[in-house]
Amino acid sequence: MNETKSNIVIATSEFPPQPGGIGNHAYNLALHLTNRGHEVRVIADQRSKTGNEELEFDASLPFAVERIKVYKLRFIMYLKRIALTFKYARNATHCIATGKFSLWNVAFCTFFFRRKTIAVVHGTEVNFKSVLLRKSISFSLKRFNKIVAVSNYTKGLIAHLNKTIVVIPNGITTSEWKNSKDKITLKGNPVLTTVGRVSSRKGQLNVIKQLPELIKQFPELHYHCVGIPTEADAFLKVAKNLKVDAFITFHGSVDDDTLKKVLEATDIFVMLSEESVTGDVEGFGIAILEANAMGIPAIGSKGCGIEDAINSGKSGLLIDANNSKEFIDGVSQILENISKYKTEAKIWANTHDWTHIIMRYEELL
Repeated sequence: MNETKSNIVIATSEFPPQPGGIGNHAYNLALHLTNRGHEVRVIADQRSKTGNEELEFDASLPFAVERIKVYKLRFIMYLKRIALTFKYARNATHCIATGKFSLWNVAFCTFFFRRKTIAVVHGTEVNFKSVLLRKSISFSLKRFNKIVAVSNYTKGLIAHLNKTIVVIPNGITTSEWKNSKDKITLKGNPVLTTVGRVSSRKGQLNVIKQLPELIKQFPELHYHCVGIPTEADAFLKVAKNLKVDAFITFHGSVDDDTLKKVLEATDIFVMLSEESVTGDVEGFGIAILEANAMGIPAIGSKGCGIEDAINSGKSGLLIDANNSKEFIDGVSQILENISKYKTEAKIWANTHDWTHIIMRYEELL
Protein backbone atom coordinates (compact mmCIF):
# COMPACT_ATOMS: atom_id res chain seq x y z
CA MET A 1 0.00 0.00 0.00
CA ASN A 2 1.31 3.49 -0.79
CA GLU A 3 2.46 5.55 2.21
CA THR A 4 1.09 8.78 0.72
CA LYS A 5 -2.68 8.75 0.88
CA SER A 6 -5.01 10.75 -1.30
CA ASN A 7 -8.00 12.96 -0.58
CA ILE A 8 -10.48 11.89 -3.26
CA VAL A 9 -13.82 13.32 -4.37
CA ILE A 10 -16.01 11.00 -6.45
CA ALA A 11 -18.78 12.74 -8.38
CA THR A 12 -21.31 10.18 -9.61
CA SER A 13 -24.64 10.21 -11.44
CA GLU A 14 -25.89 7.15 -9.49
CA PHE A 15 -25.32 5.75 -6.05
CA PRO A 16 -26.89 3.06 -3.84
CA PRO A 17 -29.25 2.22 -2.26
CA GLN A 18 -30.99 2.93 -5.57
CA PRO A 19 -30.15 0.47 -8.39
CA GLY A 20 -27.74 1.14 -11.24
CA GLY A 21 -24.47 -0.23 -12.57
CA ILE A 22 -22.67 3.12 -12.45
CA GLY A 23 -23.76 3.56 -8.84
CA ASN A 24 -22.61 0.07 -7.89
CA HIS A 25 -19.22 0.81 -9.44
CA ALA A 26 -18.91 4.18 -7.67
CA TYR A 27 -19.84 2.61 -4.33
CA ASN A 28 -17.20 -0.10 -4.61
CA LEU A 29 -14.61 2.38 -5.82
CA ALA A 30 -15.26 4.57 -2.78
CA LEU A 31 -15.39 1.64 -0.34
CA HIS A 32 -12.20 -0.05 -1.50
CA LEU A 33 -10.22 3.20 -1.77
CA THR A 34 -11.30 3.93 1.81
CA ASN A 35 -10.23 0.44 2.88
CA ARG A 36 -6.84 1.18 1.31
CA GLY A 37 -6.45 4.21 3.59
CA HIS A 38 -7.54 7.03 1.28
CA GLU A 39 -9.95 9.76 2.36
CA VAL A 40 -13.03 9.63 0.14
CA ARG A 41 -16.09 11.84 -0.27
CA VAL A 42 -18.92 10.99 -2.70
CA ILE A 43 -21.24 13.55 -4.30
CA ALA A 44 -24.50 12.04 -5.53
CA ASP A 45 -28.20 12.79 -5.98
CA GLN A 46 -30.95 11.73 -3.61
CA ARG A 47 -33.29 9.66 -5.75
CA SER A 48 -36.02 8.62 -3.31
CA LYS A 49 -38.81 11.12 -2.58
CA THR A 50 -38.21 11.42 1.16
CA GLY A 51 -34.48 10.74 1.25
CA ASN A 52 -34.89 8.36 4.21
CA GLU A 53 -33.48 5.38 2.29
CA GLU A 54 -30.34 7.33 1.45
CA LEU A 55 -29.94 8.68 4.99
CA GLU A 56 -30.06 5.19 6.47
CA PHE A 57 -27.69 3.79 3.85
CA ASP A 58 -25.18 6.64 4.07
CA ALA A 59 -25.01 6.38 7.87
CA SER A 60 -23.60 2.85 7.54
CA LEU A 61 -20.71 3.86 5.27
CA PRO A 62 -17.06 4.40 6.28
CA PHE A 63 -16.79 7.44 3.97
CA ALA A 64 -18.75 10.69 3.58
CA VAL A 65 -21.60 11.09 1.10
CA GLU A 66 -23.02 14.49 0.11
CA ARG A 67 -26.54 14.17 -1.31
CA ILE A 68 -28.36 16.67 -3.50
CA LYS A 69 -32.01 16.73 -2.47
CA VAL A 70 -34.80 16.15 -4.98
CA TYR A 71 -36.23 19.27 -6.64
CA LYS A 72 -39.05 19.44 -9.16
CA LEU A 73 -36.86 21.65 -11.32
CA ARG A 74 -33.97 19.40 -12.30
CA PHE A 75 -31.63 22.26 -13.20
CA ILE A 76 -31.56 23.27 -9.50
CA MET A 77 -30.13 19.85 -8.68
CA TYR A 78 -27.52 20.27 -11.43
CA LEU A 79 -26.47 23.65 -10.04
CA LYS A 80 -26.22 22.27 -6.51
CA ARG A 81 -24.16 19.33 -7.75
CA ILE A 82 -21.71 21.73 -9.42
CA ALA A 83 -21.52 23.85 -6.27
CA LEU A 84 -20.79 20.84 -4.04
CA THR A 85 -18.20 19.48 -6.44
CA PHE A 86 -16.55 22.89 -6.58
CA LYS A 87 -16.56 23.15 -2.78
CA TYR A 88 -14.96 19.78 -2.02
CA ALA A 89 -12.74 19.37 -5.07
CA ARG A 90 -10.81 22.53 -4.14
CA ASN A 91 -9.29 20.73 -1.15
CA ALA A 92 -8.95 17.31 -2.77
CA THR A 93 -5.88 15.76 -4.35
CA HIS A 94 -7.97 13.86 -6.91
CA CYS A 95 -11.43 14.16 -8.42
CA ILE A 96 -13.04 11.14 -10.09
CA ALA A 97 -16.09 11.59 -12.34
CA THR A 98 -18.37 8.71 -13.26
CA GLY A 99 -21.63 9.05 -15.17
CA LYS A 100 -22.85 11.54 -17.77
CA PHE A 101 -23.48 14.79 -15.87
CA SER A 102 -20.49 14.19 -13.60
CA LEU A 103 -18.17 14.30 -16.62
CA TRP A 104 -19.48 17.75 -17.56
CA ASN A 105 -19.49 18.81 -13.92
CA VAL A 106 -15.86 17.98 -13.11
CA ALA A 107 -14.64 19.21 -16.51
CA PHE A 108 -16.29 22.57 -15.77
CA CYS A 109 -14.52 22.78 -12.41
CA THR A 110 -11.11 22.30 -14.06
CA PHE A 111 -11.42 25.80 -15.55
CA PHE A 112 -11.15 27.26 -12.05
CA PHE A 113 -8.51 25.13 -10.32
CA ARG A 114 -6.08 22.33 -11.08
CA ARG A 115 -6.65 18.95 -9.49
CA LYS A 116 -5.69 15.52 -10.71
CA THR A 117 -8.80 14.26 -12.49
CA ILE A 118 -9.91 10.82 -13.64
CA ALA A 119 -12.94 10.13 -15.83
CA VAL A 120 -14.56 6.68 -15.67
CA VAL A 121 -16.45 5.93 -18.89
CA HIS A 122 -19.05 3.14 -18.93
CA GLY A 123 -20.47 3.43 -22.45
CA THR A 124 -23.88 5.07 -22.79
CA GLU A 125 -22.63 8.50 -21.72
CA VAL A 126 -20.35 8.70 -24.78
CA ASN A 127 -22.77 7.21 -27.33
CA PHE A 128 -25.40 9.94 -27.71
CA LYS A 129 -27.28 10.22 -30.98
CA SER A 130 -27.14 14.02 -30.71
CA VAL A 131 -23.98 15.41 -32.34
CA LEU A 132 -24.02 18.37 -29.94
CA LEU A 133 -24.12 16.12 -26.87
CA ARG A 134 -21.36 13.89 -28.25
CA LYS A 135 -19.15 16.90 -28.89
CA SER A 136 -19.80 18.29 -25.42
CA ILE A 137 -18.77 14.99 -23.81
CA SER A 138 -15.67 14.74 -26.00
CA PHE A 139 -14.71 18.31 -25.06
CA SER A 140 -15.23 17.47 -21.38
CA LEU A 141 -13.17 14.27 -21.51
CA LYS A 142 -10.23 16.14 -23.03
CA ARG A 143 -10.11 18.22 -19.82
CA PHE A 144 -9.30 15.13 -17.71
CA ASN A 145 -5.78 14.02 -16.81
CA LYS A 146 -6.65 10.35 -17.17
CA ILE A 147 -9.52 8.34 -18.66
CA VAL A 148 -10.62 4.88 -17.59
CA ALA A 149 -12.87 2.77 -19.84
CA VAL A 150 -14.59 -0.25 -18.28
CA SER A 151 -14.14 -2.33 -21.45
CA ASN A 152 -12.29 -2.33 -24.75
CA TYR A 153 -15.63 -1.75 -26.46
CA THR A 154 -16.15 1.43 -24.42
CA LYS A 155 -12.57 2.47 -25.16
CA GLY A 156 -13.37 2.15 -28.86
CA LEU A 157 -16.27 4.63 -28.49
CA ILE A 158 -13.83 7.37 -27.44
CA ALA A 159 -10.77 6.40 -29.48
CA HIS A 160 -11.18 9.62 -31.51
CA LEU A 161 -10.07 11.68 -28.50
CA ASN A 162 -6.42 10.78 -29.18
CA LYS A 163 -5.79 10.48 -25.46
CA THR A 164 -4.34 7.58 -23.49
CA ILE A 165 -7.26 5.48 -22.25
CA VAL A 166 -6.73 2.81 -19.60
CA VAL A 167 -9.08 -0.18 -19.61
CA ILE A 168 -10.00 -1.34 -16.09
CA PRO A 169 -12.90 -3.82 -16.08
CA ASN A 170 -15.75 -3.64 -13.62
CA GLY A 171 -15.19 -5.54 -10.40
CA ILE A 172 -17.29 -7.68 -8.09
CA THR A 173 -17.04 -8.75 -4.47
CA THR A 174 -16.91 -12.50 -4.98
CA SER A 175 -17.43 -13.23 -1.28
CA GLU A 176 -20.97 -11.82 -1.61
CA TRP A 177 -21.86 -14.37 -4.29
CA LYS A 178 -21.71 -17.61 -2.38
CA ASN A 179 -24.24 -20.41 -2.70
CA SER A 180 -27.31 -20.00 -0.49
CA LYS A 181 -28.34 -22.54 2.13
CA ASP A 182 -31.91 -22.83 0.87
CA LYS A 183 -32.26 -24.19 -2.64
CA ILE A 184 -35.09 -23.53 -5.05
CA THR A 185 -36.10 -25.28 -8.24
CA LEU A 186 -36.90 -23.27 -11.33
CA LYS A 187 -39.12 -24.45 -14.14
CA GLY A 188 -37.25 -25.68 -17.19
CA ASN A 189 -34.56 -28.01 -18.44
CA PRO A 190 -32.32 -26.25 -19.26
CA VAL A 191 -32.97 -23.11 -17.23
CA LEU A 192 -31.84 -19.90 -18.97
CA THR A 193 -31.77 -16.68 -16.96
CA THR A 194 -31.17 -12.99 -17.63
CA VAL A 195 -30.72 -10.53 -14.75
CA GLY A 196 -31.21 -6.85 -15.47
CA ARG A 197 -33.83 -4.24 -16.28
CA VAL A 198 -36.19 -5.70 -18.90
CA SER A 199 -35.18 -3.50 -21.84
CA SER A 200 -33.84 -3.62 -25.37
CA ARG A 201 -30.32 -2.91 -24.10
CA LYS A 202 -30.26 -5.96 -21.83
CA GLY A 203 -31.34 -8.17 -24.73
CA GLN A 204 -34.29 -10.14 -23.32
CA LEU A 205 -36.20 -9.53 -26.56
CA ASN A 206 -33.37 -11.08 -28.59
CA VAL A 207 -33.69 -14.25 -26.52
CA ILE A 208 -37.50 -14.30 -26.84
CA LYS A 209 -37.33 -13.98 -30.64
CA GLN A 210 -35.08 -17.03 -30.82
CA LEU A 211 -37.11 -19.22 -28.46
CA PRO A 212 -39.12 -20.87 -31.28
CA GLU A 213 -35.89 -22.34 -32.69
CA LEU A 214 -34.38 -23.14 -29.29
CA ILE A 215 -37.51 -25.00 -28.18
CA LYS A 216 -37.26 -27.30 -31.20
CA GLN A 217 -33.91 -28.44 -29.84
CA PHE A 218 -34.72 -28.11 -26.12
CA PRO A 219 -38.49 -28.67 -25.71
CA GLU A 220 -38.39 -28.35 -21.89
CA LEU A 221 -36.35 -25.13 -21.89
CA HIS A 222 -37.62 -22.19 -19.82
CA TYR A 223 -36.42 -18.59 -19.86
CA HIS A 224 -36.43 -16.59 -16.60
CA CYS A 225 -36.11 -12.79 -16.56
CA VAL A 226 -35.19 -11.10 -13.27
CA GLY A 227 -35.19 -7.32 -13.02
CA ILE A 228 -37.32 -4.18 -13.15
CA PRO A 229 -40.00 -5.04 -15.76
CA THR A 230 -39.73 -1.79 -17.74
CA GLU A 231 -40.63 -3.29 -21.14
CA ALA A 232 -41.96 -6.67 -19.93
CA ASP A 233 -45.51 -6.11 -21.21
CA ALA A 234 -44.29 -5.23 -24.70
CA PHE A 235 -41.93 -8.21 -24.77
CA LEU A 236 -44.69 -10.54 -23.56
CA LYS A 237 -46.86 -9.47 -26.51
CA VAL A 238 -44.06 -10.49 -28.85
CA ALA A 239 -43.77 -13.82 -27.02
CA LYS A 240 -47.50 -14.45 -27.37
CA ASN A 241 -47.37 -13.72 -31.10
CA LEU A 242 -44.54 -16.24 -31.38
CA LYS A 243 -46.50 -18.69 -29.19
CA VAL A 244 -43.63 -19.01 -26.69
CA ASP A 245 -45.09 -17.06 -23.74
CA ALA A 246 -45.54 -20.35 -21.79
CA PHE A 247 -41.75 -20.75 -21.87
CA ILE A 248 -41.03 -17.39 -20.17
CA THR A 249 -41.34 -16.11 -16.60
CA PHE A 250 -40.86 -12.44 -15.65
CA HIS A 251 -39.96 -12.39 -11.95
CA GLY A 252 -39.67 -8.61 -11.59
CA SER A 253 -37.18 -7.09 -9.18
CA VAL A 254 -36.16 -9.43 -6.33
CA ASP A 255 -34.05 -9.14 -3.18
CA ASP A 256 -30.42 -10.29 -3.10
CA ASP A 257 -31.15 -13.59 -1.37
CA THR A 258 -33.81 -14.55 -3.92
CA LEU A 259 -31.51 -13.50 -6.75
CA LYS A 260 -28.77 -15.83 -5.52
CA LYS A 261 -31.25 -18.70 -5.28
CA VAL A 262 -32.43 -18.04 -8.84
CA LEU A 263 -28.86 -17.95 -10.14
CA GLU A 264 -27.99 -21.16 -8.32
CA ALA A 265 -30.95 -22.89 -9.98
CA THR A 266 -29.85 -21.61 -13.41
CA ASP A 267 -28.00 -23.69 -16.00
CA ILE A 268 -26.85 -20.86 -18.27
CA PHE A 269 -26.89 -17.10 -17.76
CA VAL A 270 -27.84 -15.25 -20.96
CA MET A 271 -27.30 -11.62 -21.96
CA LEU A 272 -27.80 -10.91 -25.66
CA SER A 273 -27.47 -7.15 -25.35
CA GLU A 274 -27.68 -4.67 -28.19
CA GLU A 275 -27.63 -0.91 -28.63
CA SER A 276 -30.99 0.77 -28.06
CA VAL A 277 -32.49 3.34 -30.43
CA THR A 278 -31.31 6.11 -28.08
CA GLY A 279 -27.71 4.88 -28.10
CA ASP A 280 -27.90 3.09 -24.75
CA VAL A 281 -25.23 0.36 -24.77
CA GLU A 282 -23.95 -2.40 -22.51
CA GLY A 283 -20.54 -1.15 -21.44
CA PHE A 284 -19.52 -4.30 -19.59
CA GLY A 285 -22.11 -6.66 -18.07
CA ILE A 286 -21.36 -6.97 -14.35
CA ALA A 287 -24.32 -9.36 -13.81
CA ILE A 288 -22.43 -11.92 -15.88
CA LEU A 289 -19.52 -11.96 -13.43
CA GLU A 290 -21.92 -12.24 -10.50
CA ALA A 291 -23.44 -15.35 -12.08
CA ASN A 292 -19.93 -16.67 -12.84
CA ALA A 293 -18.98 -16.25 -9.17
CA MET A 294 -21.72 -18.76 -8.36
CA GLY A 295 -20.43 -21.14 -11.00
CA ILE A 296 -22.97 -20.27 -13.69
CA PRO A 297 -21.50 -20.02 -17.21
CA ALA A 298 -22.81 -17.34 -19.57
CA ILE A 299 -23.73 -16.77 -23.19
CA GLY A 300 -23.38 -13.15 -24.27
CA SER A 301 -23.45 -11.08 -27.42
CA LYS A 302 -20.53 -9.85 -29.44
CA GLY A 303 -20.23 -6.21 -30.44
CA CYS A 304 -20.61 -4.67 -26.98
CA GLY A 305 -18.85 -4.49 -23.60
CA ILE A 306 -19.89 -8.06 -22.84
CA GLU A 307 -16.93 -9.18 -24.94
CA ASP A 308 -14.72 -8.22 -21.96
CA ALA A 309 -17.04 -9.84 -19.40
CA ILE A 310 -16.88 -13.36 -20.90
CA ASN A 311 -13.76 -15.45 -21.38
CA SER A 312 -15.21 -17.20 -24.43
CA GLY A 313 -14.68 -20.95 -24.45
CA LYS A 314 -13.98 -20.96 -20.71
CA SER A 315 -16.39 -18.91 -18.55
CA GLY A 316 -19.00 -19.03 -21.30
CA LEU A 317 -19.43 -18.20 -24.98
CA LEU A 318 -19.78 -15.11 -27.16
CA ILE A 319 -22.26 -15.30 -30.03
CA ASP A 320 -23.99 -13.15 -32.62
CA ALA A 321 -27.07 -11.91 -30.73
CA ASN A 322 -29.37 -12.68 -33.65
CA ASN A 323 -27.94 -16.01 -34.77
CA SER A 324 -30.18 -18.86 -33.56
CA LYS A 325 -27.77 -21.55 -34.73
CA GLU A 326 -24.91 -20.06 -32.69
CA PHE A 327 -27.27 -19.79 -29.71
CA ILE A 328 -28.38 -23.43 -29.97
CA ASP A 329 -24.82 -24.64 -30.50
CA GLY A 330 -23.67 -22.56 -27.54
CA VAL A 331 -26.27 -24.01 -25.19
CA SER A 332 -25.40 -27.53 -26.35
CA GLN A 333 -21.66 -26.99 -25.95
CA ILE A 334 -21.98 -25.65 -22.41
CA LEU A 335 -24.42 -28.35 -21.26
CA GLU A 336 -22.16 -31.07 -22.66
CA ASN A 337 -19.16 -29.65 -20.77
CA ILE A 338 -20.99 -28.14 -17.81
CA SER A 339 -18.47 -29.14 -15.12
CA LYS A 340 -15.58 -27.50 -16.98
CA TYR A 341 -17.54 -24.32 -17.67
CA LYS A 342 -18.69 -24.03 -14.04
CA THR A 343 -15.12 -24.30 -12.77
CA GLU A 344 -13.77 -21.82 -15.31
CA ALA A 345 -16.62 -19.38 -14.56
CA LYS A 346 -15.59 -19.16 -10.89
CA ILE A 347 -11.92 -18.73 -11.79
CA TRP A 348 -12.80 -15.92 -14.21
CA ALA A 349 -14.99 -14.16 -11.63
CA ASN A 350 -12.21 -14.30 -9.03
CA THR A 351 -9.84 -12.41 -11.33
CA HIS A 352 -12.33 -9.52 -11.22
CA ASP A 353 -12.61 -9.30 -7.44
CA TRP A 354 -12.42 -5.70 -6.21
CA THR A 355 -9.32 -6.53 -4.16
CA HIS A 356 -7.51 -6.87 -7.52
CA ILE A 357 -9.36 -4.13 -9.44
CA ILE A 358 -8.81 -1.42 -6.82
CA MET A 359 -5.04 -1.76 -7.06
CA ARG A 360 -5.24 -0.76 -10.72
CA TYR A 361 -7.07 2.43 -9.73
CA GLU A 362 -4.46 3.10 -7.05
CA GLU A 363 -1.77 2.95 -9.74
CA LEU A 364 -3.56 5.81 -11.55
CA LEU A 365 -3.54 7.88 -8.38
